[in-house]
Amino acid sequence: MHETLQWIQLRASELTDFQRKLIASAVLLFVFWAIRFIALRITQRRVESPRTLYQWRKGLTYSTWVLTILFVGRIWFAGFRDLSTFLGLLSAGLAIALQEPISNMVGWMFLMVRQPFRVGDRIEIGGLKGDVIDIRLFQFTLLEIGNWVEADQSTGRVIHVPNGAVFHDPQANFTEGFPYIWNEIAVLVTFESNWREAKRLLQQIADDQAAAIRDDVAGKVRQTTRKYMIYYTHLTPKVYTSVADSGITLTIRYLCEARRRRSTTEDLWEAILEAFERRGDIDLAYPTYRIFRNPEEGKSAAGGPPAPRA
Repeated sequence: MHETLQWIQLRASELTDFQRKLIASAVLLFVFWAIRFIALRITQRRVESPRTLYQWRKGLTYSTWVLTILFVGRIWFAGFRDLSTFLGLLSAGLAIALQEPISNMVGWMFLMVRQPFRVGDRIEIGGLKGDVIDIRLFQFTLLEIGNWVEADQSTGRVIHVPNGAVFHDPQANFTEGFPYIWNEIAVLVTFESNWREAKRLLQQIADDQAAAIRDDVAGKVRQTTRKYMIYYTHLTPKVYTSVADSGITLTIRYLCEARRRRSTTEDLWEAILEAFERRGDIDLAYPTYRIFRNPEEGKSAAGGPPAPRA
């Protein structure tokens, strides 16, 4: 054994500096990747979830590459021997390898300090809409609304969103500051209907529905203007008139609570149907087709001579 060690020392003394660095680099590569292999085998035995196992495999691979580059670089470049330089490069390497987790942690700090939304708020971010039900170190959780369900009602799905999304996705808050949103209902009546009377009825129905929240809306607007440059000249409902292919469109625009859009829509439609039912000169419109029978109506056929008069 002693002779073997002497032989190794003798051979090592005959190596050039380049050869020593090359051998040391190869040994480090073998050691680090052997550690990764063993750690991955242990993880495979103890972790059953494919998703968790995938995350461990990615994390071990990134960490192994970072450590390999840093330690091999320390062998080949003298500047790496300085402790401060080494620690700085180590920190930079870890920051690159753990970019997503660090971004999520900074996003959590942003949510805690700036508070663009809080638990209980209804928000939309990156095309996802829902009520915030939890905010944690790496992600926040939404109870989804909308999607295949109409009128912003819950789908029952829970969505986990990384906190880092607040830095690259725009966010809309339905309830912060001013808890009301503008909603619209389009009512289509026929051209033959008394549309002026229909418009008057719709305005009256919308005003009756808005009377219950009028004082609260005005107070919330005054509170919100202290924080944001929100300025509404009209807070009362209004009915707008336009013309469509099948009739005259009367659109009700009104304020409602963000979580009561569907219920207020239902209340208004029931009141509208009852009001129109009592009127004989107002009919709801729908797409219709007209068929012309020119010969039977005494008109010329398409492309033919005029029909003889009876």
